[in-house]
Amino acid sequence: MVEQETGMPEDESATSEVSALLTPHDDDVEPAESDDRTVRQRFRAWRRQRPFVGGVLTALGGIEMFFSGQLDIGRIHIQLGIEGLQATIIPVLLLLLGILAIAMPAHRIFYGVIALAIAVYSLVGVNLGGFFIGMLLSTVGGVLTVAWMPPEQRGERRRRGGRRRASAADADETTQESTEETA
Repeated sequence: MVEQETGMPEDESATSEVSALLTPHDDDVEPAESDDRTVRQRFRAWRRQRPFVGGVLTALGGIEMFFSGQLDIGRIHIQLGIEGLQATIIPVLLLLLGILAIAMPAHRIFYGVIALAIAVYSLVGVNLGGFFIGMLLSTVGGVLTVAWMPPEQRGERRRRGGRRRASAADADETTQESTEETA
């Protein structure tokens, strides 16, 4: 008697059954959601899920502060702080906080508050906050990061407000009906 090797199908029908299981059928394959959307639409949807503008402004403020802290005006090298360490660390922290706010929107309030505190401190630590421009960019970015709200929460607020308005309108109609009945 001849023994079959392991892993070898006994006949053609077994091979066709296996290949039928491995190949996807038209019924089983669902088209991807993003197939019909352009790159711009997908980016817009991604951007709306996170505090994008606040993070970008915070990061831009950090970049501006970094380059303003490394200035040479003629023979004068402008660098305030403890041997210029603050002029390097503060902008790098602001850049990192801006990127983290975009990457992890769940922690947006923490990153925004820290960015605000560092931006205000940069007024003292980094050439008047990057000559006020970097400080203002980072401050506005931190405020926008803290104030940003996910679309799901915004929708709940609108619906709740709509219910209040609808219930107030119902109450007005009820009072009008009761006054008409008494009259």
